[in-house]
Amino acid sequence: MYSNLVPVNKTRHASKKVRQVQGFDFAKNFHIASIMAHEFARAASIYPVVFLEDKTEDSFKPVVLMGLDAGENLFVGADGKWQASYVPAIIRRYPFALAGAGEEGKFTVCIDEGSDLISDTEGAALFDEQGEPAEPLENVKRYLGELQMMDAFTREFCKDLASHNMFTPLNMRVRQSDQVKNINGCYVLNEERLNSLSTEGFVDLREKRYLPAIYAHLVSLAQIERLIMLKDERVPSKTEVN
Repeated sequence: MYSNLVPVNKTRHASKKVRQVQGFDFAKNFHIASIMAHEFARAASIYPVVFLEDKTEDSFKPVVLMGLDAGENLFVGADGKWQASYVPAIIRRYPFALAGAGEEGKFTVCIDEGSDLISDTEGAALFDEQGEPAEPLENVKRYLGELQMMDAFTREFCKDLASHNMFTPLNMRVRQSDQVKNINGCYVLNEERLNSLSTEGFVDLREKRYLPAIYAHLVSLAQIERLIMLKDERVPSKTEVN
C-alpha cells in the first residue's frame, strides 16, 4: 500500500498538499487488511475477521479477508469505489501512517510520498504560511493517536487470548465456481476452548472487555460465503469465455 513512506517534515513538505480520497485503487491488490479489536463489530457483518501469526514476535494480529486470492480485493470495484459500508481504518488513514520514533511509546507521523494524493497544487495544505502544522495535519495526528491506542489494546487482546491457548488454525474447504478451494494459513478462536474456560478465565476476558470482539470474530466467519459470492460474480462463466 505504501511505496515511499517518510516522516512528515515542515521543511521537506512545506508546500505539499493532500487531495481528498476519491477512490481506492491504491488498495485494489490487497486481499487482507490489519484491523483493530474496536473495529470487529462493524467489520463482522461484511468481512471474515481472522488472525495471522507473526513468528518473529511470537504473536498474533487480526486482519479482515477482502479476497480469496492474493492480489485481489473483492471490495474495490472497477471504478475504484469501495463496495461495502465499512472501510478498515488502516485503509482510511492512507496516505498517512505512524512509525516508531526510536523511543518506546513515541511515534512519528509519516506520509507516502509515492501516493497520487500528494500534490504541490491541489488539496489541503499540510503546513501554514508560518511553517506550523495546518488543521488537516493536526486532525491526522489526533486520528492516528487514537488508532495507536486502539492498536495497543488489540495487541494485549491477542496476547491474552494466546495465553489462554485460544488460537487454532483455520482449515476450510469451500466451493468457488466449479472448483474446491482450501482456505488456510490463518487462525481463528476455538469456540470449544472458549466454552471450556474456567469461571475465573471467562470473567477475566469479560472484565478486560474482550467478549464483544470475540463474539464478533466468531460471527464474522460466515462472511467467507460473501467472498465466494463476490468472487463468483467476477469470474466469467464458461459461456462468456467461449
